[in-house]
Amino acid sequence: MSETSETTERPQDQEPGEEGMNTIQRAQMLLDQDNAIAARVESGASPEEAIDSSNKEFGPQAHPEQVQIRVAKRAQMLKDGLEPYPVHLDVTETINQVRDRYEGKLEPGQETEDVVGIAGRVLFLRNGGGLCFVQLSSGDGTRIQGMVSKREIGADSLKRFKQLVDLGDHLYLRGRVVSSKTGELSVFATEWDIAAKALRPMPALHKDLTEEQRTRKPYLAMIADEKARDMVRHRSAAVSSLRRTFDGHDFMEVETPMLQTVHGGAAARPFTTHMNAFDIDLFLRIAPELFLKRCLVGGIERVFEINRDFRNEGADGTHAPEFTMLEAYQAYGTYDTIGDLTKELIQNAAKDAFGSMEVTLLDGQKYDFGGEWKQISMYESLSESLGEEITPETGKDHLRAIADKLGLEEEPAENHGKLVEHLWEHFWQDKLYEPTFVRDFPVETSPLVKAHRTKKGVVEKWDLYVRGFELATGYSELNDPVVQRQRFVEQAKMASQGDVEAMDIDEDFLEALGVGMPPAGGMGMGIDRLLIALTGASIRETITFPLVKPLA
Repeated sequence: MSETSETTERPQDQEPGEEGMNTIQRAQMLLDQDNAIAARVESGASPEEAIDSSNKEFGPQAHPEQVQIRVAKRAQMLKDGLEPYPVHLDVTETINQVRDRYEGKLEPGQETEDVVGIAGRVLFLRNGGGLCFVQLSSGDGTRIQGMVSKREIGADSLKRFKQLVDLGDHLYLRGRVVSSKTGELSVFATEWDIAAKALRPMPALHKDLTEEQRTRKPYLAMIADEKARDMVRHRSAAVSSLRRTFDGHDFMEVETPMLQTVHGGAAARPFTTHMNAFDIDLFLRIAPELFLKRCLVGGIERVFEINRDFRNEGADGTHAPEFTMLEAYQAYGTYDTIGDLTKELIQNAAKDAFGSMEVTLLDGQKYDFGGEWKQISMYESLSESLGEEITPETGKDHLRAIADKLGLEEEPAENHGKLVEHLWEHFWQDKLYEPTFVRDFPVETSPLVKAHRTKKGVVEKWDLYVRGFELATGYSELNDPVVQRQRFVEQAKMASQGDVEAMDIDEDFLEALGVGMPPAGGMGMGIDRLLIALTGASIRETITFPLVKPLA
């Protein structure tokens, strides 16, 4: 069988089915098969002789032939006193370091006396008579050639190399740095060891992985696809940049509870769970907002958190049930000052992760985060689209009539604010390509936001749109405990009328506000969405390990 194709088998979490085998039974069966192969090797069989390619003994759910061969090679190593998973190897240089030091500095055929110890994953293997060639890859995809010869390591060691090393293994080589006759930078091995024996074959590197492989087995994507590795690096660089920008503005990073007795801080449906120790139901965090505001009350006046949030809602190209959120609050700020900070955070992330505020998306298009960003008013832009003035006083019935005329579906627990946003999204949401702050939202949909200083019926809130989707939101934060209680009560009434996204009443938070929270500006931004904006990828591609539905 080819070593470059991935086998297909039933999932590890197999439920009882037509084969009548559950997860534990199958795991035990595979362990029995491993032990049977090892026993045959111990009795003197070669790895090829120790396997049962037809799987007559263990059935169709047992290890496929390629895995059996590798299990047998592992057993052969143990029989010969070789460790297939050694604790330590004398790695003296990374593949990157060797390349940086010698790349382009050796003539074809030139050899040095410089000895290095390197390790990497085997991506290519050519076993000749007395000389074998192997290509090793570091985790970031940097590659180097290894040369293993009978002259340097002896006939017995070369024979073991040919017998035991497979594509996908992690391999250690110690030897001299040379340039091959064709000019390929190489390590001419004087010794070798398997650093970790791979029991499963590699995916075909010359073919694109399927979406199924990418989402269910992202480790394969990281091995085979440079774009997948780049996404992990870009994400790390962007998050590091965010922290540096906050540090430059004297913000403090904190951690807030993931399990909460009252869900709040956003309009979203929560996940519920149960804590046995206290015998109480809890909610998985939908937002850290109410706890971060408690920090403001306690005197931590510039605070941020990068956290995992959970929302029991739909999944699409920009939504995931588990995601990473950034939230930040600045005492004595407003939605204007927090907007300036958000712009700086995003622009710095683009520069630090990609070297420029003009980024190249996956489809090859350029997108510029530089310059001044556009600002529009929700009510004014909606009025412009409808050709009539819409204000906070416009009645719900009139707005519903407009929505019906446009063919928009009715929203649960509709009110003035929800209808205004629903209509606005119909006209504007996917049309805001350049970075745009949409400002001044209806009060009904923004229960944690301070009323506008001059516009009755609206609040000081903006949403930032990039390439047609919402990237971030910012507020002048509500800090009046009496008004906050009123907003919470209105939310609770909406929940009783069927609004599953409405907030609950959080008396502990109201008590904290009563101690006194300074006026503040606050913002929230999805880290996954930031990567969508910077790369043009889908949300699943930006999340290293996306949640997927188990196979039936």
